Amino acid sequence: MSAVRTTEPPRLPVRDKAAASDRGWGGVSPMLTRLAAERATGVLVRERGSLYLAEGLVVHAESASAPGLDVLLTARGTLSPEAWQQALAEAGDRYHVGRRLVDSGQLAVGALELCHLAAVYDAAYFTLGPSSAPGRFRYGSAHEPSPVHPVPVADLERETLRRRDLLHRLWPDPGPDEAPLTRAERTEVPALTRRQRSVLALVDGVRTATDIARALGRPAFHTLVDVRRLTAAGAVGIRRPGQAPESAHSDADEDPAAGQLPPDPHVTLLKRLRDALEAL
Repeated sequence: MSAVRTTEPPRLPVRDKAAASDRGWGGVSPMLTRLAAERATGVLVRERGSLYLAEGLVVHAESASAPGLDVLLTARGTLSPEAWQQALAEAGDRYHVGRRLVDSGQLAVGALELCHLAAVYDAAYFTLGPSSAPGRFRYGSAHEPSPVHPVPVADLERETLRRRDLLHRLWPDPGPDEAPLTRAERTEVPALTRRQRSVLALVDGVRTATDIARALGRPAFHTLVDVRRLTAAGAVGIRRPGQAPESAHSDADEDPAAGQLPPDPHVTLLKRLRDALEAL
């Protein structure tokens, strides 16, 4: 019997994590990375939203899962709804309304930039989420970037990955992100931050995290952070099919403060600092 000499199979290629980190996308959207590299201008349409590119930079983002710039500006008193509607009518379309508000002196450039960047990162998180359908890109449909700063694709995708990781560490099940939320049936609830109490006050078995974000005028991702923390704490659950909404908490529709828990009298300075950081 003769021995058969075999050779080792070639080693499988290993992804260079450092190089992936430098690239920024890490597998979030290879199409978006390619479009950035070729400095494309147009609109990337995906299942849960759209990204607008100008010369390879993201200048706008939209998603049905995230409140738009109008909600972020008007829900908390930065701008009145009437002023937004008037500027929208004068601008002719929603893409130039920000420019109109700045030119008319109703909104500072800095305030517009902050709200616009918050809206872009918020909508991009959902747009770049897992999808059951391929994305498509329409060349040439530019969205005017001024007077806001465009966002590099690498920065956007790094932040998307960071947000995914944060939510997974808080509560690994994404179920509460989209389902109607209910209050857990328990008599004791751990001490909550003011922001978490405002979210819990609107949990009624009907609203989703996105609904609550719009009602509060906050980015949807920030609300997801609170929802997952509340779920991990046992304060919030998911309404199952056939389960009736919680009519006992319907007062929150009229009074956003209804149902809020009293503040913890033993809050420490460290706790106050943490709450301030969470509110940023």
